[in-house]
Amino acid sequence: MNIQILDRLAVLWGEHLAGELALDRNGAMRFTYAGSWLRDPQALPISFSLPLRAEPFEDRACKPFFGNLLPEEWQREAAARALGISSGNPFRLLKALGGDTAGALTFRPADQPKSFGSTTRTPVPLNDAELAALFGRMAQRPMLAGEGPRYSLAGAQSKLPVVLIDKRIALALPGQATTHIIKPEPERFPGLAANEAFCLTLAKSTGLAAADAEWRSARGRAFLLVSRYDRITQNGPVRRLHQEDFAQALGVMSSKKYASDGGPVFRDCFDLVRRATTDPETEILKLIDAALFNLVIGNADAHAKNFSLLRGDSGEVALAPLYDLVSTVVWPELSNRFAMKYGRARALEDMSTGSFERFAADASVDFQIVRERGASLCGRIISGVEAGWDTPGLTDRSAISALAALIHDRAGRVSLKLAG
Repeated sequence: MNIQILDRLAVLWGEHLAGELALDRNGAMRFTYAGSWLRDPQALPISFSLPLRAEPFEDRACKPFFGNLLPEEWQREAAARALGISSGNPFRLLKALGGDTAGALTFRPADQPKSFGSTTRTPVPLNDAELAALFGRMAQRPMLAGEGPRYSLAGAQSKLPVVLIDKRIALALPGQATTHIIKPEPERFPGLAANEAFCLTLAKSTGLAAADAEWRSARGRAFLLVSRYDRITQNGPVRRLHQEDFAQALGVMSSKKYASDGGPVFRDCFDLVRRATTDPETEILKLIDAALFNLVIGNADAHAKNFSLLRGDSGEVALAPLYDLVSTVVWPELSNRFAMKYGRARALEDMSTGSFERFAADASVDFQIVRERGASLCGRIISGVEAGWDTPGLTDRSAISALAALIHDRAGRVSLKLAG
């Protein structure tokens, strides 16, 4: 069948051409690995859901991976309006926004030279007034769509990739790899930045790998500054590490990231980790800890896109550091039902020893492993809360005192339920 191609994007992994993403006249995407990439014995698939092969991947296989690189919900709608394109056209959105994405991939028009958009200049840091004004622009134009820079991050919360210059925030120049993410606190959820900063810090204090984050403010507007774990900033120019979230790796659209919508459940996640990581025995335990930590802090929004696989600089695949750790239960207007059930339990109140036994079965591990790791984790969380761990940038401990008390209480309740 003769397919008329309307447009093409070069898909780059670092400086190398990994393949081509094409758009046909019916609006369908096709991804084809480059011949040079397939001939390279060191070449890797861009997704667990898109294994190396010479035959093209059709639209149905492309959309879950490429579409999940883009903003979601109102962010995608607003960015599309600013660009004058359809929010349902991931190809056009990637063409407009795909200069810097999650992971190692970048997108450029196929007819542009490889040096397109590269720069060696240094960005100018923003002052507080400029930073506060930037937050307003982000609300109108997510990812600053149409303003010149080409950024894309998944999620429905307002955020923007940036760089740091002498610890000051700056907008990346075209072609420059970003190193940090800013997340302005939405008016609807006061205290969100402090909440996330505390939860991330608490996770690290208990021995879990989590993204580095710092609470900051500009002209009275709180925001979170998060270090990108998919970037290497030492020893020369910034390098991108490849990652993909669980929805991408499992071939699931962002619209089905929640289990209640038919998306992945814990059994799917553990199976993915067992098949995709270099050291599955270690990574399974890390995912158990991550799931239990979300349970204790009351993060009911821990869906498939809030867990990722990270490919290290040496090629090994592991569970990415935790991110988007928020105690969502502090806002009564948000549902307290888990994004993924623990056994059959939909909320902490429904949990029993049997819930943890079924959770262990989903992870294909002995229940005693879950019981012991859960008890140890709860103990470390309680100790961490009682020690009053300092949250980077946040000097007012009263801002998180109620949250700390809530997490302390939940840790005690989870510990009791584990004990049976």
